[in-house]
Amino acid sequence: MSGDPRLLVLTGGHPYEPEPFFAVFDAIAPGRWTHAPQPGAQLLLTPAGCADFDAIVFYDMPGITFTRGDPPTLMPPPPGPMMAGLRALMKAGKGLVFLHHAVASWPATEEFAEIVGARFHYQPGSLRGVDYPDSGYRFNVTHEVQVLDPTHPVCAGLGGSFTLTDELYLYPVLTDDVVPLMRTTFPMDDPSQFFSADAAIRGRRNTNEGWTHPAGSDLVGWVKPAGRSPLVYLQFGDGPQTYADPSFRRVLDNAVRWVSSDAARAWAARELPTRTPTPTDSPTPANLPTTTPTNSAR
Repeated sequence: MSGDPRLLVLTGGHPYEPEPFFAVFDAIAPGRWTHAPQPGAQLLLTPAGCADFDAIVFYDMPGITFTRGDPPTLMPPPPGPMMAGLRALMKAGKGLVFLHHAVASWPATEEFAEIVGARFHYQPGSLRGVDYPDSGYRFNVTHEVQVLDPTHPVCAGLGGSFTLTDELYLYPVLTDDVVPLMRTTFPMDDPSQFFSADAAIRGRRNTNEGWTHPAGSDLVGWVKPAGRSPLVYLQFGDGPQTYADPSFRRVLDNAVRWVSSDAARAWAARELPTRTPTPTDSPTPANLPTTTPTNSAR
């Protein structure tokens, strides 16, 4: 890539405030980003459809329809042509950045969770043969984010830590398959601090009555190879307060630039996973260690 990265920004399937969200891209990528809402955005997820873009930013949540009935959701599998196109993009090494609620996309297929490195469950579900309750959420948490590898390009300019007010998730992360970059100091081992996602979509928001969840990972940012694509996941991005935060804008700018780089694609190709996940594989359930990781991504 020469020059600044050109971005395709996907939305849809989850509410958000467009004007302050798109202001982020006007600030970090002026004149270099294109918006594609779902479901039509699925048609672009092919090497030909994304030929004019260096990276794709996923701020969408397809594959879930809230019914306002019982069951409260419909979870169709992703269209075969879309997944074939996404696999082709990953084979070609297209840069991928997933934000916030995009981790809940396409819950009817485990392949999507394997690509991203985690899954938020709006209703009880399984991942790698492990059964999970519905995931937890908590809005407007002011928390400290510790930077685990300040030398990584995604973490450039963030220092050793920063404070962010945002929504946090309690959910399974495939910690063995990701390179950790950022962790929260919020107590992710205490489910009483979170609320039930299933209760929320049934009309009972901000309650954890009768609900519990295993201790979750404190990871809020990581990188991983997805095929030959460099991928960044950032849990940040719930609403306008986060959109306007200088640390959020910096880390998002860093992320899109890194995944668009030749160095990141070369790293992903070197780190291409050799194992094929099976239904009996289990994610590591423990919290992330607070020390700087020995594995790295450049």
